[in-house]
Amino acid sequence: MTKKKWLLGGAVLALVGVAVLLRGTWTSDNAAARLQTRASQTVPVDVATAERKKMPVKLDALGSVTPMASVALKSRLETEITAVHFNDGATVKKGDLLFTLDGRSLEAQITQIEGALARDKAQLAGAERDVARYTDLVAKSATPIVNLDNAKTQQDVYRAAIKVEQGLIDNLKVQLSWATIRAPISGRISAAQVKVGNLVRPADTSPLATIIQVSPVYVSFTVPQKSLPDIRQAIAAETATIEAVIPGDKKRATGTVTMIENTIDPATGMATIRATMPNTDELLWPGTLVNTEMTLRVEDSIVVPSSAVQISQTGNFIFVVKDGAAKVQHIEIARQVGHETVIASGLSGGETVVTDGQLLLSDGKPVNVRTPKTAAGS
Repeated sequence: MTKKKWLLGGAVLALVGVAVLLRGTWTSDNAAARLQTRASQTVPVDVATAERKKMPVKLDALGSVTPMASVALKSRLETEITAVHFNDGATVKKGDLLFTLDGRSLEAQITQIEGALARDKAQLAGAERDVARYTDLVAKSATPIVNLDNAKTQQDVYRAAIKVEQGLIDNLKVQLSWATIRAPISGRISAAQVKVGNLVRPADTSPLATIIQVSPVYVSFTVPQKSLPDIRQAIAAETATIEAVIPGDKKRATGTVTMIENTIDPATGMATIRATMPNTDELLWPGTLVNTEMTLRVEDSIVVPSSAVQISQTGNFIFVVKDGAAKVQHIEIARQVGHETVIASGLSGGETVVTDGQLLLSDGKPVNVRTPKTAAGS
């Protein structure tokens, strides 16, 4: 019995030792598995720093380019076009000769009246001599005074005729000047609607051509009436500037606000703003739709990349990296400027925010910050 007890005890001890050994191996394997699982749950993310810097307060709107001046050229004579002195679509300067019309009829009329004027001037000279002669004879009582009165009347008739004829000549010369059509303003001219040989009349509805001033030009756009106080303050402080961007073009045209319409459209609650653009490079073309960016002022702001901002049912939030984990931080957005978002509240500046990888994140999720590509490349 004693020997059996010893054998049974040894067997029990052997089983206990094997169990302890197996438990230790299983525990170490389980810990390694937990570490591996935890490592696999770490989310790789890209991050940026919430910066405090000066940012512009902008107002975006859709606008259109309108010319400062536009002139439709029309004939004031009923006659024929004899010459066109410009190329279609060319740039013309004020005073440039554009069209020549047939003015030979007016020239003939002027010549005719000039002849009549010379005749009446000669007759006036004769009448003046008669007045002088009759004046001497009346003084000597050698002729009735009625002869002197008749001579003076004839003198006045010739003087009046000369004035009429001179007026007719001046009028015809004005009409003859209409036979040469010159550019009243500088700008771009359209294609000539009529060519040499066409008969034109003042009653024609379509113009011969149209000139549009392209430098400077206006850009007009509408803004909500609630924005008017800020705009008026910016104009008073001389900080209101305008940038116009043509869709698909990287270039920007700059200008200044020069007018606020004196009434607000009661149907839409919108106010019309007009800016003057120098447009020396003719980037803005009349009639073009443009995106306008009006800078009202510059303010100190906290800024993050727009890719960091997330939206949920409870509002906007950002993942902030702290102690190797992502924390949900609710924020309020003031505005967006380009690819950056200005934060009104929720951040104080200097925080590390997640910009990429948010889909796998939750509050308290461990993160692994990836090396920026620029740093990796250097």
